[in-house]
Amino acid sequence: MGSGADSERTLYPYVTGSSVVAIKYKDGILMAADMGGSYGSTLRYKSIERLKPIGKHTLLGASGEISDFQEILRFLDELILNDNMWDDGNSLGPKEVHNYLTRVMYNRRNKFNPLWNSLVIGGVKNGQKYLGMVNMIGINFNDNHVATGLGNHLARPILRDEWNENLTFEEGVKLLEKCMRVLLYRDRSAVNKIQIAKITEEGTTVFPPFSLKTYWEFSAFKNPAASAVGSW
Repeated sequence: MGSGADSERTLYPYVTGSSVVAIKYKDGILMAADMGGSYGSTLRYKSIERLKPIGKHTLLGASGEISDFQEILRFLDELILNDNMWDDGNSLGPKEVHNYLTRVMYNRRNKFNPLWNSLVIGGVKNGQKYLGMVNMIGINFNDNHVATGLGNHLARPILRDEWNENLTFEEGVKLLEKCMRVLLYRDRSAVNKIQIAKITEEGTTVFPPFSLKTYWEFSAFKNPAASAVGSW
């Protein structure tokens, strides 16, 4: 018989967040996510912030299990605190935070106790823009634009066609809104309450949430089974 003190693991994600989309733009990094939290297939929560500044130079976005994301934030609070205690005039940048999170995710995967998240890490330090991601088993990479969840299938093709390194802030926001609108149409876990954040050399700004303008009168939306074989 196990005691109440036995360690408990996230055997399966319960409350989850959907896609995060991020791009480099002319002055820094832009990141977008909705604020929904799904309890299974139920959109239970609609005000969950999944974009968080980490230290002076880094912005973090997360898909997946919300409680595991909170645990990751606790790890990062401790990491940044220990770094600040050195008081040596240096501070961790986005690349260091990405490397740390990669080690954390891979370590937990090897213990068969993974953190059920895909993380997007972006930032600017010493004029250098950085954007990368890591998933729940430690697979990681960096690129000019990244996306998690269904965004990796639905938003990345749009970004490959329309992204360029000289995007202004306004153009970058417009491109992210286009990606989030497609995800809102196609992802049942998405909610029309969007948050966008930016990070530049000057610092991090997380903007207030807003709703996208949508159009639901497309014929394929009204009767999605019209061309299905055997449909009524």
